[in-house]
Amino acid sequence: MKLMAPGPRKLALTIHIASSVGWLGAVASFLLLAITGLTSTNPQQVRAAYLAMDLIGWSIIFPLSLASLISGILQALGTVWGLFRHYWVLIKLIITTLATALLLLHLQPVTHMAGIASVSDLSPTDMTGMRTQLIADAAAAVLALVVTTVLSLYKPLGITKYGRTRATGQQPVPHS
Repeated sequence: MKLMAPGPRKLALTIHIASSVGWLGAVASFLLLAITGLTSTNPQQVRAAYLAMDLIGWSIIFPLSLASLISGILQALGTVWGLFRHYWVLIKLIITTLATALLLLHLQPVTHMAGIASVSDLSPTDMTGMRTQLIADAAAAVLALVVTTVLSLYKPLGITKYGRTRATGQQPVPHS
């Protein structure tokens, strides 16, 4: 295993932390806009909320999710933590990959709502199912990102079977 030199490692870690924290903050803002879009009685405020959600989603949240995912992989591969050696790294990888993939799916309804909001006023009863779903999706994303943050800080759950075999230099025994 080749580890990154201290300079590149610190740069990769800085990019990873900044993009991850930025992603969480942007999703929290998105959640506030989704709540505003559902609860406000001011048509201009509702319109602005959905237009801003579309802009923030594609221009800030999605790029930050990719930066967090890529920098996290680079960070794991270039440090002693490894990508598959520790459960906390593996769980973070799974959560981040799923969150990024689901984000792409869930930005489609945001763009749809922004399109509707740009041409007409939304009454409080228009598309309430989709509007409520946007809140639930954003809340779930905040929760997932907080979980990855907690995993980064506490590093629980120990070493994977792959990590144990790599640490001892043994080849894994195939199961029959």
